[in-house]
Amino acid sequence: MLTVFSPKHRLHHGSELKDGAVKPSFENPQRAETVLARVQSTVLGEVIPEREYDRSCYVAAHSERYVAFLENAWAEWTATGKQHDALPLVWPVRDLAIDREPGFIDGKLGFYAMDAGAPITAGTWEAVRGSANVALTAMDHIIDGAHSAFALCRPPGHHAAREYMGGYCYLNNAAIAAERCRSRGAKRVAILDVDFHHGNGTQNIFYERPDVFFASLHGDPHVSYPYFSGYAHEEGAGAGQGFTANYPLAKGCTWDTYRQALADALDRIVAFEPQFLVVSLGVDTFEHDPISHFLLTSEDFVRMGAQIAGAHLPTLFVMEGGYMVDEIGINAVNTLRGFESSL
Repeated sequence: MLTVFSPKHRLHHGSELKDGAVKPSFENPQRAETVLARVQSTVLGEVIPEREYDRSCYVAAHSERYVAFLENAWAEWTATGKQHDALPLVWPVRDLAIDREPGFIDGKLGFYAMDAGAPITAGTWEAVRGSANVALTAMDHIIDGAHSAFALCRPPGHHAAREYMGGYCYLNNAAIAAERCRSRGAKRVAILDVDFHHGNGTQNIFYERPDVFFASLHGDPHVSYPYFSGYAHEEGAGAGQGFTANYPLAKGCTWDTYRQALADALDRIVAFEPQFLVVSLGVDTFEHDPISHFLLTSEDFVRMGAQIAGAHLPTLFVMEGGYMVDEIGINAVNTLRGFESSL
């Protein structure tokens, strides 16, 4: 399987506000390097760099003003004399839900963020743009005839919505890849999110559309981040009604329960008859992941890949979460090898 990787991810490494303290982010460069090392040691396939793409590819999934914010945020932040990581100060909560972009960077950071887990640093934009280009490059290979590819993206993307960042995510790589399919002629695309955390950003982008089916298996938002999305009753709206499927699963979920939800999600995806499948591959469902609470084993990821292969669709795997660094490479590559061995 072809892997696309960008060393630009190393330009981004920041802090997050978690458990009442500012500390180094769980989402760090070692994650991608560990996965890459496993890809290479198992001889999964060729590893190539990303191509350059026009920013219009990002705006296809996001708004113009949001992309402009990401491009300019660090310069605006340092213009105030600050050199440390830029994190939000205030958020437009329910009774302040306005749509007017503030004029000052402190306000903009809160306006375009869902949490304090997506810091802006000096290298963030280059890393984020590189990550999106990784997904676009891999997607183009599939559109041009490859059956599958692995976009080793970092930073991840599935928490990034049309106009906000959060959960370590800035541009939504899976959504940008899906929009690339649509722009190149595909009528229907499906996105399957197997990260432990609900892909709220991807859902936000496609919630009212019938051309992209979105299915997510994740921790029950009643007790799991991002808390405010991912309930089973969220099924789309307007023209998109029925084209979103959420599978919130209980704490301590094992493979026996998980595979049943995955089977149902894949049945719905196949019934949708998409031309392409994009998989948001988070491996934080692993039993020892430090910020999640499912109990999948490394061998379960092989089974997951094989089950996804049963959909018989050209498939792009986009790297999302997974924070147990020692096993993240094993689990990601196990999924890919399970997929390939079942074709």
